[in-house]
Amino acid sequence: MSFTILHKRELTPDTVLMRIEAPRVARAARPGQFVIVRVSDDGERIPLTIADYDPAAGWVAIVTQAVGATTRRLNALNEGDHLADFAGPLGRPSEFIHLSPEELARKKFLFVAGGVGAAPVYPQVRWLHERGVAVDVIVGARSAGLLILTDEMRAVCDNLYLATDDGSAGYHGLVTGLIAELIDNRAKTYNEVVTIGPMVMMKFVARTTANYGLPTIASLNTLMVDGTGMCGACRVTVGGQVYFACVDGPEFDAHLVDFDEAMRRQTMYRNFEAAAAGQAVQSGHKCKIGLDK
Repeated sequence: MSFTILHKRELTPDTVLMRIEAPRVARAARPGQFVIVRVSDDGERIPLTIADYDPAAGWVAIVTQAVGATTRRLNALNEGDHLADFAGPLGRPSEFIHLSPEELARKKFLFVAGGVGAAPVYPQVRWLHERGVAVDVIVGARSAGLLILTDEMRAVCDNLYLATDDGSAGYHGLVTGLIAELIDNRAKTYNEVVTIGPMVMMKFVARTTANYGLPTIASLNTLMVDGTGMCGACRVTVGGQVYFACVDGPEFDAHLVDFDEAMRRQTMYRNFEAAAAGQAVQSGHKCKIGLDK
């Protein structure tokens, strides 16, 4: 099967959105799930949370931030190029898709996205919007130039709030400060929070929402390596029990996640990524993986 890149769009200098021709995956996809991508037959497996999908048109969107040799190679591909593998959908869908229309009607969601976390948040918000559910969204980043999918998000939520560390767009400060601002000073009320983004951000979002007694879900997609549970790299402790983010998640009760353990686990493969990037440069393949140095 040919997994053709139908559309490519640069969101930031190192972040790319692609629509991939994958009719079977598109028909089965649900919010919160992910796919496994391989650029070539001998390439590394990359788990990526689904950023959008269209069952009728037969495509699935992914958003990739270039952080290592393989993701740089993926981002260097262009429209018309093909991927070796595009397997999915994998993982458990978001729990809210199992709620009845009556239960959904009583909900008011707040989604809190950090950086590229806005990509997997989008299909969840769109799914809820299509069913008339009240949804507010916070998208945070270090600066305005790193905010992604804001126009798309604004079209499918009740209110979009931006937060930047440097104050270049929206609220000047962290997303946790904006959560408190909305609840304490703007009389906003919610009964469920979903957060997706950097692990440290989700840790402090969970601490903040715990102060308000707000049930909170966090997606631990960034822990995943092979996406099948076989490697064990995505083990996470939730409520004192061990789970695998790729097969038991990727979404978990944020108030029960051991984020400190999860952050330690995230650092385990950094040296290998750095070595892989260095080898790619030394082998003279800079043009293929998009490395500048």
